[in-house]
Parts: sequence; structure tokens; C-alpha cells
Amino acid sequence: MSIIIAPSLLSANFLNLEKDIEMLNQSQAKWIHVDVMDGVFVPNISFGFPVLKAVRKATKKYLDVHLMIHHYDNFIDEFKAAGADGLTVHFENSIHLHRTIQAIKKAGMKAGVAMNPHTPVNVISEMIFDLDLVLIMSVNPGFGGQKFIENTISKIAECKQLIEQKKSSALIEVDGGVDLSNCKKIIAAGANVLVAGNAVFGSANPMQTISELKQ
Repeated sequence: MSIIIAPSLLSANFLNLEKDIEMLNQSQAKWIHVDVMDGVFVPNISFGFPVLKAVRKATKKYLDVHLMIHHYDNFIDEFKAAGADGLTVHFENSIHLHRTIQAIKKAGMKAGVAMNPHTPVNVISEMIFDLDLVLIMSVNPGFGGQKFIENTISKIAECKQLIEQKKSSALIEVDGGVDLSNCKKIIAAGANVLVAGNAVFGSANPMQTISELKQ
């Protein structure tokens, strides 16, 4: 399959969010990545339901929503109503992960699990067949603009091997420090979806950067 680029709105211009989304609408990006943070699970606060609803009205792109919040089970239906196409929760913050994944799918969304840099891939071996997406964090979650953690490459390859062994159809998404200098080795290791924030929105020509990342 072709590589999916998912620009992260965390790096967009909040004063001109509509303009940035319109740029993404015209670009080769298939997904838009939306980070939801509560200031508790990670040391930052970002978007809530009003912003997600506004983004949904402005685009027909797939909205890839990454939850870095506590008590997310209480809000699954609300995220669907706000416009999320896919909902990804963190392994580190999950008590009944299988139940959560089933609830996300029942609500009509694709279901993903994210793993922080310190979390080994094998913790999701019993879940991988139920997942639509595995999000491998290549930085510590919470802030954009961090440096890519090089050990992530071997982690991607290990996840790819697990998916093949279990005959899962889950996609591998990589988030954090992804740019034109490292995208080739990330893809070569087995990634299907690249989340890019500063690399896109900090570029002099964001649409060209998206195209180059995809190619």
C-alpha cells in the first residue's frame, strides 16, 4: 500500500487553522492527525471537542485522533459524534484494553493502540489481531518538535514482524520527529503512516514537503 501522511494539527497555526486545513485538503495527505491531551497523562493541554467538531466541518479527510488523556472510556461516543474516524488510546493508560478497543469499533471508528518509547512491542501481542492501527511514539508524548529516538527503527521492524506472524491487518503509524531526513528508514522498517508536524507546518512549502514525505 502507499504511504499515508498524517500532518499533526499540533504544529499548525492556531490563528489560521482554517487556512492550514484548506492547505491539507489540497495536499496529498490522506489523514489529519489530532492530538488530544489533558495535562495529566502528558504534561500539555491541547484540543477538545469544539475544535475537533470545527475541524470536521472543514475537511473530508480521515481524522486520526490520538488520545493522551485519562478516563477516555467515558468519551468514546462523544469523539465519534465530534467527527473522529479513528481513535487511538495508549497502552500505558489502559485497564481493560480489549473492552476499550471493542467499544471504539462498536461506535463506528477504527481502533488503535499507542505505545510510548519505553513500552516493548510484545505487550500488544494478544491484541494485535483486533487492532486497526499501532501507533509507535518516536518521542516522549506531549510536545511537538522533539528529536526522533533512533531505537524506534528496530521497534517498527519488530512490530511489523508481529503483525505478519499474527496475520493482522493493522497499520503501523509513527509519531514524533518524523521528517525528510529519516522518513526513508522509517518506511523501510515497516511503517505505513507517518505523522509529521513541524516537518510540514514549519516548511516553506508544506504541500511539497507532504509530497516528498509520501514519495
